[in-house]
Amino acid sequence: MTFSKKKLKLSDCPYCTGKGYYQLLLGGSETCYQCQGSGRKHS
Repeated sequence: MTFSKKKLKLSDCPYCTGKGYYQLLLGGSETCYQCQGSGRKHS
């Protein structure tokens, strides 16, 4: 299994690593509750 490391920018949401969503274990995805799907850190 290969994991790719993505460098976080200072503006990226730390909870979803700037993607705006979480990948669920059983399939599908869920919008990140911290950034409301924007992928950007709120200040």
